[in-house]
Amino acid sequence: MNPMSVCSSSSSSSGSWSSTKAWIVHGIVAGVAIAVAIGARVYLGPPKKFRSRVVGIIPARFASSRFQGKPLVQILGKPMIQRTWERAKLATTLDHVVVATDDEKIRDCCRSFGADVIMTSESCRNGTERCSEAIQKLEKKYDIVVNIQGDEPLIEPEIIDGIVKALQEAPDAVFSTAVTSLKLEDAFDPNRVKCVVDNSGYAIYFSRGLIPFNKSGKANPQFPYMLHLGIQSYDTRFLKIYPQLEPTPLQLEEDLEQLKVLENGYKMKVIKVDHEAHGVDTPEDVEKIESLMHERNLS
Repeated sequence: MNPMSVCSSSSSSSGSWSSTKAWIVHGIVAGVAIAVAIGARVYLGPPKKFRSRVVGIIPARFASSRFQGKPLVQILGKPMIQRTWERAKLATTLDHVVVATDDEKIRDCCRSFGADVIMTSESCRNGTERCSEAIQKLEKKYDIVVNIQGDEPLIEPEIIDGIVKALQEAPDAVFSTAVTSLKLEDAFDPNRVKCVVDNSGYAIYFSRGLIPFNKSGKANPQFPYMLHLGIQSYDTRFLKIYPQLEPTPLQLEEDLEQLKVLENGYKMKVIKVDHEAHGVDTPEDVEKIESLMHERNLS
């Protein structure tokens, strides 16, 4: 046997095996990539339809420590809950709008002006838990629930649409909300909740105190403090487990339900909007709202 022919054959065989291995590895990698892509598509669905079904829920309760019967207070001849419902109905991203309450007076009032009402338990500790119970009682299935504060009778439909789209475009978030510029005179008002966000637009913290707080102990007129508007939207799957999460220390200390979300490690997307907040927290706020509506010729 020719030694040279043996070497030649061995070299050829080795080269062929290397080539085969390369194709095997390439095939495995390609297969994994395809599987991952298919899996992601199955989870996310078609890109344009991710979290596409949206319901707006207005939680309302009669017993409020600061303002008893607040949802039914008259604002220029209409109950405040009706004004909030009418504004919410103008949002283009909402497929349906309902009121969730534990009070028969609120239920009857809402049905009188045409709103759908879901009755919920008196044991709900906050609006988020009321939304969580309501969504499970609705016949249709929804991907996103928007918690619309019933004490914001001048809420802009564009803000509702904005937080819905923000959650649809942030698959790593389970929650979205909105902030606007804080007025300096509201810096130390505990009824005006402040917010700070990171560079990617995700919430870092919410507080009734001024945040950030500098060592001078005074508000800085040059700093862009942000006011939380209260309206928020949730991924429905997360909303169903929210009541099962134990109350957290920061949530209890600040009395802010969104802090339980952050303390449990979930992400919250925040959008900045140009909006002058007009929430009704006390009876005195009603007169302010009515004066503003007169100025703007709103009926």
